[in-house]
Amino acid sequence: MEIENRRRLHVISTGQQSREELVNISKTIHPYLDMLHIREKSWTGAELIKTVDELTAAGIPLRKLCINDRADIAYMKHARGVQLSHHSAPVSLVKERFPTLKIGSSVHSMQEARLACEEGADFLLYGNVYETTSKPGKKGTGIVNLEEIVLSIPLPVIAIGGMTPGRVADIVRTGVKGIAVLSGIFLAEDPLEAARAYYQAIHKEGKQLGETI
Repeated sequence: MEIENRRRLHVISTGQQSREELVNISKTIHPYLDMLHIREKSWTGAELIKTVDELTAAGIPLRKLCINDRADIAYMKHARGVQLSHHSAPVSLVKERFPTLKIGSSVHSMQEARLACEEGADFLLYGNVYETTSKPGKKGTGIVNLEEIVLSIPLPVIAIGGMTPGRVADIVRTGVKGIAVLSGIFLAEDPLEAARAYYQAIHKEGKQLGETI
């Protein structure tokens, strides 16, 4: 993910829908998103490969695809990147073996953010900023901690957790490079309208900050 002077919308699959639902929703919303994360922990490698094939056949460019955890599949299918978490292979090893991939690292603290930066991550997914149904019972880290990460770590930071169009203004003012949304789009009653609402909110705030959209 290049560091550009505009904010990004990352959309993450929920693990609660079939491949058919994921593909159908994705092909509808992709004009409004910058990165689509395939985050399906229970799917086999074969299912992930088939999903990538179906998404690209539906017109979604590979430059918008990020495969969670499976750097091997992301590399073989020429996806844009891979998203790693605490249970994944180390960022430094993935960077060494798959140098063409953009590597995102999911972090939850300053210590984790610094380690990911030192190991060569290309961007950070930080949260959860607010309480979210995706992680029931887990208190949000808050805006103050998000801003501290943004100011301290020289990497693009994508905020995740409880993101709503109404919260975008506060999030963008911290200096983040974007937001990530799961259920707010994929499980919305109208995913297309939801994606459009997030897109308009994030770019409206960007314009007010003098960014080129």
